[in-house]
Amino acid sequence: MKEITTKQINGSKKIGIVVADFNSIVTNALLNGAVQKLQESAVTSEQIIVVHVPGALELARVVNKLSKSGLVDGIIALGAVIKGETNHYDYVCKETAAGLSQVSLQGAVPVMFGVLTTESLAQAIDRAGGKSGNKGTECAAGIVQMLSVEAQIDELV
Repeated sequence: MKEITTKQINGSKKIGIVVADFNSIVTNALLNGAVQKLQESAVTSEQIIVVHVPGALELARVVNKLSKSGLVDGIIALGAVIKGETNHYDYVCKETAAGLSQVSLQGAVPVMFGVLTTESLAQAIDRAGGKSGNKGTECAAGIVQMLSVEAQIDELV
């Protein structure tokens, strides 16, 4: 039986982080968590490319462009959509998830979905380094795992 699990990734892997600036009190905390976890995983600052976009809806377009660029081996998409008084929240959440999912499935590199969709700012803060952990940190660990797993699968082919 062959089992594929996370191993240390190749030291030359480059990671793109695309972060929405809207709700920056939350997204900056997600970004900091992701960068810290990547550095703990032996990814240097020089191997990390951070791209800022206006909001969550713009993430998919830039993640798609970055995926096709050849500049990175994996991408983390970070954003925060907080429910308001209109249906805008529903549309942004649905289209952001659909766009990023499409890039992840059809794109050249793995994409981690780190977009918080919460009912309140307090919930978002809890998930960006508060009592519920940090989704940015989780996505950084996830991209390291995906790169490791995909490299091992490639070796089997």
